[in-house]
Amino acid sequence: MKVKVDYDLCESNGLCVMAAPDVFDLRDDDQLYLLDETPGESRRGAVEDAVQVCPKQALRIEG
Repeated sequence: MKVKVDYDLCESNGLCVMAAPDVFDLRDDDQLYLLDETPGESRRGAVEDAVQVCPKQALRIEG
């Protein structure tokens, strides 16, 4: 699985961070950071939750 972030759409609201804090991070500069572009399959459920809660649909999973 590969996680993609469309930073042009992303508002850095942090909902994805709450769903998968080991994959996404919202730092003091109010920017979203992708910590793990290829998380293991054991994290698929959390990453799928993050994709679903993104209000701007800025996240997607490949593979």
